[in-house]
Amino acid sequence: MAPKRAILLVLVVVMLGIPMSPASAQTYPVRPVRIIVAFAPGGSTDVLARLMGQWLSERLGKQFIIENRPGGNTNVATEAVARAPADGYTLITVSSTNAINTTLYDNLNFSFMRYFGPIATIIRVPIVLEVNPSVPAGTLPELIAYAKANPGKISMASPGNGTVAHVSGELFKMMTGVDMVHVPYRGDAPALTDLLGGQVQVLFTALPTSIEYIRAGKLRALAVGTATRLEVLPHIPTVGESAPGFEASYWLGFGAPKNTPAEIIDKLNKELNASLADPTIKARLAELGGIALGGSPAEFKKRIADDTEKWGKVIRAANIKAE
Repeated sequence: MAPKRAILLVLVVVMLGIPMSPASAQTYPVRPVRIIVAFAPGGSTDVLARLMGQWLSERLGKQFIIENRPGGNTNVATEAVARAPADGYTLITVSSTNAINTTLYDNLNFSFMRYFGPIATIIRVPIVLEVNPSVPAGTLPELIAYAKANPGKISMASPGNGTVAHVSGELFKMMTGVDMVHVPYRGDAPALTDLLGGQVQVLFTALPTSIEYIRAGKLRALAVGTATRLEVLPHIPTVGESAPGFEASYWLGFGAPKNTPAEIIDKLNKELNASLADPTIKARLAELGGIALGGSPAEFKKRIADDTEKWGKVIRAANIKAE
């Protein structure tokens, strides 16, 4: 090929955004990669991102740098990544919150399902239904019966409107026909404090947040939201055993801007799935109270779509509004 024709071809390829060659994915990454975390440092999402970032750095030979961008219930970070180049050098932690926000907010400047490409789910964090020990219910059926006998007299706390805990509680109310008053807080800590103090009676929350209080007998776990019982609390039944079909949990994974080359997505997916078989990683995930998931990008896409539809129905039925 003549030099002028070769130069012209390169210019056309660049202008049209056509990948030059699959070899770019084979050598990826050639420079540091940013992982945007939509939460402040120190939380479970941040810990997970740093754990996976270190794994990817070691496996792929370039730094995966964590950048925390909290705010707007994950929307600040999500919008920033939606506008980032789709070149594999900007990734984002993805969670159930993103699926919920699709319906919760009606003025977003982006569509999560259209603007993002899923890479892999990493863990599922169980939701637990717990009560203050003063509540006269030792089992979930007893709580349901007590709530039905005292409509509107039981307070159900949550970390805030539209959180996974909140929509889980609303789904429970819809499926069991109980009437509990929702009391939103600004985060897990104040909701848990008031549950321990007896100012509120019921709380749906991520298991790692309160498992030590459960083990110490300061809170009473009545059921877990997962489809099956948990190894860490084998004696605690699932909500589904009393309300067939109920399932609620919090999942975490990784995504990238839409149109990130499939070869790069697949490479990252392979490495993230490999991490779940590593004993050190498995031990750290267990400490976070998570159940390892993994799977393909297509499976992750389906999980996001299913939860978007599921929680969208709950948000509309319960008329939940963003704070």
